[in-house]
Amino acid sequence: MGSDQSNDRAERIRILVDADACPVKQIIVKAAKEYGVPVLMFIDTSHVLNDGYSQVITVDKSADSVDIALANKASGSDIVVTQDYGVAALVLPKCAGVLNQNGLVYTNDNIDRLLFERHLGLKVRRAGGRIGGPRKRSGEDDERFEKAFRAILEKSVNPKQIWRKK
Repeated sequence: MGSDQSNDRAERIRILVDADACPVKQIIVKAAKEYGVPVLMFIDTSHVLNDGYSQVITVDKSADSVDIALANKASGSDIVVTQDYGVAALVLPKCAGVLNQNGLVYTNDNIDRLLFERHLGLKVRRAGGRIGGPRKRSGEDDERFEKAFRAILEKSVNPKQIWRKK
């Protein structure tokens, strides 16, 4: 009975990806295939994507169209991958898990601080200041993402599993 419940739960879970500039799409698809969880990749018309597994949702190229489409589609047991704090803030209350491409899990405890830091950075840039850009992506970033993503996925598929620190 337990495995049937897990399989039924896995069928309800979806992974929604803000895919325009997402560097971990392959990691997401690989794990999703292992768990039999569908993936919805959201892109705008300036991108082309076909990984042979995901459902690709293409929206117009206007500002925030991908973000709005993803936020409107997200629901209860979904897992969302986005690097946009605004999207994370919109979907966090209605999703099972939200994380970015580096494995940062967005929570009610950190989202306000992240949004405030984004606001401060915007104020500095508008005033002519400069803020350092993101550092070059590393293999450790991929590993950190995969570990966090698989933890959320496993917990979503098997919610009654007892979690122990290793």
